[in-house]
Amino acid sequence: MSTVLETEEHQALRAAVAALGKRYGRAYLTRVVGAGGHLDELWTEAAKLGYLGVNLPEEYGGGGGGIAELSIVLEELGAAGSPLLMMVVSPAICGTVIARFGTEEQKRAWLPGLADGSRTMAFGITEPDAGSNSHRITTTARKDGGDWILNGRKVFISGVDIADATLIVGRTQDARSGRLKPCLFIVPREAPGFGRSHIPMELAAAEKQFELTLDDVRLPADALVGDEDAGLLQLFAGLNPERIMTAAFALGMGRYALDRAVDYARTRQVWKEPIGAHQAVAHPLAQAHIELELARLMMQKAAHLYDAGDDLAAGEAANMAKYAAGEACVRAVDQAVHTLGGNGLTQEYGLASLITAARVARIAPVSREMILNFVSHQTLGLPKSY
Repeated sequence: MSTVLETEEHQALRAAVAALGKRYGRAYLTRVVGAGGHLDELWTEAAKLGYLGVNLPEEYGGGGGGIAELSIVLEELGAAGSPLLMMVVSPAICGTVIARFGTEEQKRAWLPGLADGSRTMAFGITEPDAGSNSHRITTTARKDGGDWILNGRKVFISGVDIADATLIVGRTQDARSGRLKPCLFIVPREAPGFGRSHIPMELAAAEKQFELTLDDVRLPADALVGDEDAGLLQLFAGLNPERIMTAAFALGMGRYALDRAVDYARTRQVWKEPIGAHQAVAHPLAQAHIELELARLMMQKAAHLYDAGDDLAAGEAANMAKYAAGEACVRAVDQAVHTLGGNGLTQEYGLASLITAARVARIAPVSREMILNFVSHQTLGLPKSY
């Protein structure tokens, strides 16, 4: 893929991460997932090389870069066939929120570990009855003396079993208006009343999904991240990087699938020429490549705006990038499997499992329909239907 818009530093980072990814590859991920394990070796090596915390502040052990650099890392690992999904959650969402809004004590306690990979943090926003409507979140936090008491449920939360804590989105009551407003709390994995149950998924991924229950979980005052009154500002500081990183995840997967299909089309011969010589095979692959390139441009724009501190413009671009990358990924994977025909459905070639995985980028962390709602309301100024 073209890198002419990237700095020499970004190109060097991309090449270095690609080399790391190739040493592990799809076979590594398939083996680990088959054994029910986690991608510990790749996570540890990526951390040791400084890739996991490349977006976090240097004074807390990070690389001093931004989401632009972190998205390169995830994209290239995905293009090699072994993406680290927890990068979306731990350094991108939780690390960013703590770096921007956490107290000095919270930064010292969490950022060095998130940067060097020794600690991980999950992110809990989705609820069974709220779906994509964050205004319907019912997990509540109330004050009890100097403590907070949390009650509620979360669903489809990644990596809770390996995370040291989960950044939970709850709602507190505004004393003036009586309305509920979102707040973020660090909930340690072993906190009394904090339960989890595994959700079996038709998805070949090392990161497992969980439903969480919070039953009178008592937290100290310093579990609250940021200002109790900042609300949505702090929440979207984490959600915009999540969308950008989901785009990177989708781009990497789409590139991996497309590369396998192109290799196959170059060499597979059933008539006198390789099948890639036929336009019915070549043109859809070329179209998939174009769509991935376009989606990456929007991802780069979103990351640039976010890293420059333009949260409003970054919100629009991050949603567009996630939408474009999700669509491009699904189409690239579908065309890759189709190019291989029956071989595309075999375990030997390992592409069929991507059909399910590619759908994740359309569904999470926000559905494509909700992104179209956002663009129609916020960008085009059309009225809401809900």
